[in-house]
Amino acid sequence: MTFSIAELFSKHAPEKFSLHEQYLNNQMVRVLKTIGYDRTYIRAMGQYLYDDKGDKYLDLLSGFGVFAIGRNHPTVIKALQETLTLELPNLVQMDVSLLSGLLAKKILETTADNLEKLFFCNSGTEAVEAAIKFARYTTKRERIIYCEHSFHGLSLGALSLNGEVIFREGFGPLLAHCDAVPFNDLEALEKALRSKEVAAFFVEPIQGKGVNIPDDNYLPEVERLCKKYGTLFVADEIQTGLGRTGKFWACEHWGVKPDMLLMAKALSGGFIPIGAVAMTTRIMDTVFNRMDRAVVHGSTYGKNNMAMAAGLATLQVIEDEKLVENSAKVGIKIIDGINAMTANYQFLQEARGKGLMIAIEFQSPKSLSLKAAWMMLEAANKGLFCQMITIPLFKEHKILTQVAGHGMNVVKLLPPLNLTAKDSHDIINAFDKTIADTHQIPGSIWDLGKTLAGHGLKNKTTNK
Repeated sequence: MTFSIAELFSKHAPEKFSLHEQYLNNQMVRVLKTIGYDRTYIRAMGQYLYDDKGDKYLDLLSGFGVFAIGRNHPTVIKALQETLTLELPNLVQMDVSLLSGLLAKKILETTADNLEKLFFCNSGTEAVEAAIKFARYTTKRERIIYCEHSFHGLSLGALSLNGEVIFREGFGPLLAHCDAVPFNDLEALEKALRSKEVAAFFVEPIQGKGVNIPDDNYLPEVERLCKKYGTLFVADEIQTGLGRTGKFWACEHWGVKPDMLLMAKALSGGFIPIGAVAMTTRIMDTVFNRMDRAVVHGSTYGKNNMAMAAGLATLQVIEDEKLVENSAKVGIKIIDGINAMTANYQFLQEARGKGLMIAIEFQSPKSLSLKAAWMMLEAANKGLFCQMITIPLFKEHKILTQVAGHGMNVVKLLPPLNLTAKDSHDIINAFDKTIADTHQIPGSIWDLGKTLAGHGLKNKTTNK
């Protein structure tokens, strides 16, 4: 009997949601059905998803930034197919692999010149875990500082640096000696570093939750303060890296050189789990300082041939298709187009971002009737207004977006970097129409708002 994935899809496609309800996270299925996102996608290409009814969706989530070069890119598929047919020795372990060496060299050619060594792992959270260990061993200090509202992953060490309470609640005790400071607050950071007990300061150059952008002097001063107090400066570019912000690395916007730079997500084109830590030679040589310490930290699948081949192909696509430049160009068009609407819509506060990492923030309006409607939603669940934006965008305009974080009135765009001028035009027009509808009270969109508020109040009562 032959084994066929295509036959499995054909035979069991109608069971997708029931399988998850029975064997996996049934709460996720409930969420999808409640907000009307329970579609059966059958194909994906580039920035588009296609469902079983023939509808095409513009994907502005890109798997939380994983598909920066678009889904199912043929160059990466070809590299993976070729790697499979070569029958390469993979993960010999008592050996070193060629592809990991080539990928490390290629990555380090894109980073600041102080970063000369690379460690491979399987994900962003593993990269954070490695950086915590490397920082503590290198500095012989225990304390780690991170920012409020940050997101660095969900494994135990990374979770200890997570600034969002909803992710941490009930999973303690977490790592000791990990403390938060406000993002973009140099005074608070220097106060924390002054004791000279801090191993590392972990910071996202642009915070993913809310797309918070620092002042122009913030990261240069972070670099200076870390050097002054002997603390390692760790830039978490797991989401911001690889062209996302219109530069290859977001740190380039401010000309800073971190001691460690963390990457993952888009590095394999979305095909294979991958993560990496770029670091100074000093850090690498301190951690791996003797032959008996050659395997003191590692990750079994970290340098597997498929991930390395996908990484090499992905970097080639970014270069050949000029996706960094396209990210900058299309991103500013979307941001400017949405900001041009602020004079027309009381609910719309601003669009902000760099490249194709964009936040669209909403606010309490001045009009009494609009304000009353806003307060109804806020009373049910803070940040609920944004669901009144994302759901119609999805159902009526076939555009997939997300709310930027728990309790935030921010819609976040994290699309593939290959968006076209037409895509940006469609995005601006869809937001214009959807935001305009929220200003019509009563109206069908506010019927949705009342339904959402009812669910929010029910959840509050259930959780008491």
